[in-house]
Amino acid sequence: MNTDTQTDTSTDNSDTDPVSKTAGLNLNTERRWLADLVELLSSMRFAISLLTLIAVAAMIGTVLKQNEPMPNYVNQFGPLWFDVFNKLSLYSLYSAWWFLLIMAFLVLSTSLCLIRNTPKMLKDMRSWRENVREASLRNFHHKLEWSGSQQHSEMAARIGSHIANLGYKSKLIEKEKATLIVAKQGAANKWGYIFAHSAIVIICVGGLLDSDLAIRYQQWFMGKVPFEGNGIIAQIPEQHRLALGTPTFRGNSMIPEGASSNTAIISQQKGVLIQDLPFTIQLKKFTIDYYSTGMPKLFASDVVITDHETGKTFPATIKVNQPLIYKGIALFQSSFEDGGSHLRLKTYPMQGAKTANVDIKGDVGGNTPLKLENGNEFTIEWTGFRPFNVENMSRNGQDVRAVDTKKSFNEKVSADLERHMGSAAKNVNNKDLKNVGPSVQYKLRDKNGQAREFHNYMQPVEVDGAWVFLAGTRDNPNDAFRYLRIPADDDDSVKEWMRIRGAMADPALRQLAAQAYAQRALPSSGPNGAQLQAQLAASALKGMTIFAGTGSNAEQPAGYLAISQFLEQIPAAEQGKAADVFMKILNGGMWDLWQLARKSEGLPAIELDEKHARFLQVATSALSDSFFYGAPVYMQLQGFDEVKASVLQVTRSPGQNIVYLGCLFLVIGVFSMFYIRERRLWIWIKEEDGGSRALMALSSQRKTLDFEKEFEQLKTQLQQIR
Repeated sequence: MNTDTQTDTSTDNSDTDPVSKTAGLNLNTERRWLADLVELLSSMRFAISLLTLIAVAAMIGTVLKQNEPMPNYVNQFGPLWFDVFNKLSLYSLYSAWWFLLIMAFLVLSTSLCLIRNTPKMLKDMRSWRENVREASLRNFHHKLEWSGSQQHSEMAARIGSHIANLGYKSKLIEKEKATLIVAKQGAANKWGYIFAHSAIVIICVGGLLDSDLAIRYQQWFMGKVPFEGNGIIAQIPEQHRLALGTPTFRGNSMIPEGASSNTAIISQQKGVLIQDLPFTIQLKKFTIDYYSTGMPKLFASDVVITDHETGKTFPATIKVNQPLIYKGIALFQSSFEDGGSHLRLKTYPMQGAKTANVDIKGDVGGNTPLKLENGNEFTIEWTGFRPFNVENMSRNGQDVRAVDTKKSFNEKVSADLERHMGSAAKNVNNKDLKNVGPSVQYKLRDKNGQAREFHNYMQPVEVDGAWVFLAGTRDNPNDAFRYLRIPADDDDSVKEWMRIRGAMADPALRQLAAQAYAQRALPSSGPNGAQLQAQLAASALKGMTIFAGTGSNAEQPAGYLAISQFLEQIPAAEQGKAADVFMKILNGGMWDLWQLARKSEGLPAIELDEKHARFLQVATSALSDSFFYGAPVYMQLQGFDEVKASVLQVTRSPGQNIVYLGCLFLVIGVFSMFYIRERRLWIWIKEEDGGSRALMALSSQRKTLDFEKEFEQLKTQLQQIR
C-alpha cells in the first residue's frame, strides 16, 4: 500500500470569474436600455459608489453642525460660502433631497443584489455538488490519495462514519465499481451574506420611517410653514401646527414646575413647528443633584400624564436613560432650564458722576424696559439664571499688580488688561473648584436693536487675594465672557467702588483731590513750597484727567490705556521711571478723591491701612477696566425666587424597532461571514486489486491557517482508515 499526497497549483472548480462578481442582474428583455439600467443598479460597483458618497456626506455632516440657526452659519462662513452651502443643503444634510435619493438608490441596489444572489445561494446551500469526476478531483490544490486493504464499500462506510463524527453532513453515491462520498460543513455561511445585505435594506427603511419626510410632506402639500415670531403656543395659527397623527417627529417640550404642556417644539432652520400631543404633561417637581465639580449627577421629572381621549391620569417619573413611553410617544429627560425665576436687582450708573442705585425686577425669559435720565432707552432681555456656579478660581497665589516695574509700561498695561478682563476662571490646570454663588445673564438691547450680553455674579469671590464682584461682558455669543472685577468694600457691597467711580467722573472733585494730595504730600513752608505744591497739584490733576478720559470709551481712551499712550511721548529710556512717578501721583490723588467723595456724602474718612490701600489698588484697576464694560449701568443681583423647568425630548419613531431588527440581522450576518467557514469534501473510493484506493479533495471559500491545519489533521485521520 502506498500514499500519494502530491499537490499542484491549479484552482478548484468553485472559483468564478472576478468580473462576474461585480456584474449586476441580467434582465431578459428586448429593451436593451432597461437591461443595462437594471444591471447597473444591481451591480457591486454601483453599490460601492453609493457607499463612498454616503461616507463622504457623513464626514461633512460630522464636521459641520447640523440644524443650527441660520445666523450662526452666516457668522461662521460669511455671506458667499453661506449661500453655496445652503444651496447644497449642507446645513440639514441628512434630510437633503440628494442624500435621501442616494439612500433610496442604495436600498434599490441592495434589494436587486439580494434578488439576484439569494436564490443562487439557497440553491447552493442545498446542493451536494455530486457531479464531479475522479479526474477533476485530482486538480484540487488540497487533495490526498491512499490505498487500503478493505473493500471499497466497507471503507466508504467507515469513512462516512468518521467524517460524520467530525461534523460533516455527507451523502454516499454509488458509481460503477466506485463510491463517491460528498460532504459539507458550514453551509450557513451563505446566510451571512443574506442577513448582512438584508440588514442594509431594513436599517435604511427604518431610518426613512424615522426621518422628517412626514413633516416635509405636510410642508409641501398641506401648507405647513415654520413659525418665526414670538407668542403664546396655544395662540399660534394652524398653519404652524403639525397634524396630531404625524407618524414620526422629534421635538422638545420645556415645562416649568407647576405648569403643563401638550405640545412639542420642533426646531427648523427658519423658526419652529408645533406638534400637538394626544396627552398633557404636568410637571409636579423637578429634582437635580450635582457632583462636586458642578456637573449634573442626576436630574429627574415627576410628572402627571392626562390622556385627552379617555381622561385617564397617572403619575410617572422620567429620568435620564429611563424614558416614559405612552401611546407610541417616548418622553426622554433631555436637560433642564430656568423656568422663569423672579429676579430682584439694583442698577448702578457706569457713566457720569451719579452713583444712586435703582431697584429693578425681571423674570428669566422676559423683558424689562430701562430708561435712563439722559433719555436713552434700552430693553433688558433676561436670558439665564443659575442658583450656584462651581468655578475654578485659583491663580496659584500670584499677586496681580496694576503696575509691574520690571516690564515696559505697555507690557504692564497689556498684561494687566488681560489679567483683569479675561475669564473668571483662567487656570484650567489647577482644579481649585469653588461654588461662587448665584449668577444672572442678560442682554442689554438699544433702540437700534444692537445688543450686548452680560453675566454678573451675586456674591463676591476671592480672586488673587481680593474679594471682588465679577461682571462679565461680551459682544458676540460665540465669544467667551470677559470679566470686570469690582472690589467688595467693608460692607461686601459695590457702593464704595461706585462712589469712587462717580467722583472720578466729576471734574470739580478731581481738582479738589489734586489740591488735597499736594497739600498732604508736600509742606507749604520754604521758599518754593507753594510753587511745588501747585506743580504737584497740576500733575495730579492731569494724571486723574488722563485716567478719567471723557467718561465714554467711544470718544477717547481712558484708564491705563490712556496713560500708556501719554507716556509713549516720553523717550523710551525714561518711560519706566516716568511711569513709576506717574502712578505714585495717580494713586495718591485717588486716595484723596475717595475721601472727598465720602465727605461730600457726609461719611467719615477711611483709615489708611494695608486693607484699604489694597482695596484702592484693585478699585483703580477696575476703574480702568470699566471703560471697556460697554454698558451705561451695572446690575447687581439682590434676590431671587427660583423656578425650575424640565426639558423633555418628545419623539415618535415607528422605525426604531425596525432599525433594531436590522442591527440584529447585521450582527448575525457579520458573525456568519467571518466565523462560519464553508468546507466541501469529496472522497472517491474505487476497487483495486486486493483492496481499494481512495482519493480525497477538500475545498473552502477562504484559505486560512485554520483551514490548512484542518486539512493536515484530516489527512492524518483518513490515512489510518485502510
